[in-house]
Amino acid sequence: MTQRERILAVYRGETPDTVPFMLDLSHWFYHKNRLPWDISVAYEEPEYELIDYHRKKGVGFYLPNLGSFFRAEYGPDVKVETMKHPSGDRITWRFTTPSGSIERTRFWEEVSYSWAIADWGVKTEQDMRVLGEAMGGRKFALRPDRYEAWVKEVGDLGVVYLNMGYSAMGYLLNYWMGTEETAFAAMDYPEAMHAVVDQINESNLRLVDEFAKSPTEVILMGDNLSSDVQPPHFFREWSHPYYAEAIRRFHAAGKKVALHIDGRLRGAIQMVRDTGADCGDAITPQPLMNDLSAQECRDEAGKQFILSGGVPPGLWLPNVDVADFKKAVMDWLELRKQSPALIANAGDQVPPNAVEDRIEIMRDMVEKYGRY
Repeated sequence: MTQRERILAVYRGETPDTVPFMLDLSHWFYHKNRLPWDISVAYEEPEYELIDYHRKKGVGFYLPNLGSFFRAEYGPDVKVETMKHPSGDRITWRFTTPSGSIERTRFWEEVSYSWAIADWGVKTEQDMRVLGEAMGGRKFALRPDRYEAWVKEVGDLGVVYLNMGYSAMGYLLNYWMGTEETAFAAMDYPEAMHAVVDQINESNLRLVDEFAKSPTEVILMGDNLSSDVQPPHFFREWSHPYYAEAIRRFHAAGKKVALHIDGRLRGAIQMVRDTGADCGDAITPQPLMNDLSAQECRDEAGKQFILSGGVPPGLWLPNVDVADFKKAVMDWLELRKQSPALIANAGDQVPPNAVEDRIEIMRDMVEKYGRY
């Protein structure tokens, strides 16, 4: 079977010949090749070099990290600006509405090869209302031509996930407000926050309806979910209703849905499963943060919920013995004996400075020890 056939078999609840193997190598690949990574513009064409590298190494592809497959239009009273500093190391996004203006800035961090938050844009209740006013009126148009170009280029190498992006709470936590201030806002002015969260999520559901028309098989959603940032009780109040409704609409259209967890797992796997999602993406078991073991991940997920992940970012680095890396791969592959609802992947992305040989080591281990 091809990697594409294996991945789709797992989503259908079938048993493939071998555990599917796929990685998000984008961040590692950009760093290794010192490629520019401009998050202020949409990437309209497939990343040919990145896909070719996956193919050369025999690694399944699934995540067009910087791909853009839709067009967003804001309301007539909303001004949207994206400003790059002349040095190229800072990007500022600004929303201006009849109620005011907010802006956020990210700066280039060479060590991590990523864009860090320099300034959160929402600091007050009024700022939050401006965010809701700006994002609540969005309308979307799907760009299937762009998506189909990726699918054609990837071919049998994998399944191109269509990325929905964040929920309203995800936008607050990761883009506009930060964890601490969002938690305070939920306590200090919950009615205003609920109104804005509902306003943004209603807009997001318009994108859900567009994505439901797409030719994709798998939709990726998620807020970089972590049970210490959105614990189950918080998630139930602020995020579950949106995800449950979005997933209901996707399932009605025949789509499968993966939610990106990417953090603490205890409690998170079950809360994601209970939205109706088919898969937890970026599952990162121990030794990360003394969290769940691979077996405990399966125990919390049950037999039907797909676990995609397995090898924590730290184990890819040169200061970690390769024996520890191999043990994590084997622990993950052992789960196949309990359920075929399993994909061998990294816990989130393969990180910058990862040992390149470990990509091939994992590939060979999956082929040798991941057979059913």
